[in-house]
Amino acid sequence: MTRLAYFTACGSLIALIFLCVAWELKLAPLAPGGSALVFKALPLLLPLFGILHGKRYTYKWSSLLILLYFAEGLVRATTEAPPARWLAIAEILLATGFFAAAVTYVRGTRQA
Repeated sequence: MTRLAYFTACGSLIALIFLCVAWELKLAPLAPGGSALVFKALPLLLPLFGILHGKRYTYKWSSLLILLYFAEGLVRATTEAPPARWLAIAEILLATGFFAAAVTYVRGTRQA
């Protein structure tokens, strides 16, 4: 179960980074030609090394960081028109998947 949580967390974090960059540069930017909101992907790069190396502490604090992306997805899913709405729903799903995987990983690696 811990191995599945590890792969789910890695995959969803990497997918969320790519989604944020593609969303704001090509798919549905706020301004034509891309927007500076692309920099919202930068905080997701901070935990990437620790997540890929299975560092338990990184899983703990990044599960709190990911809630910001969940909240942004909720706001944008309710306020924007398609295709940005669909991208926001994808962001919500990826953030939820990462959060669940991170919590499962932390619980599975707890020392008795």
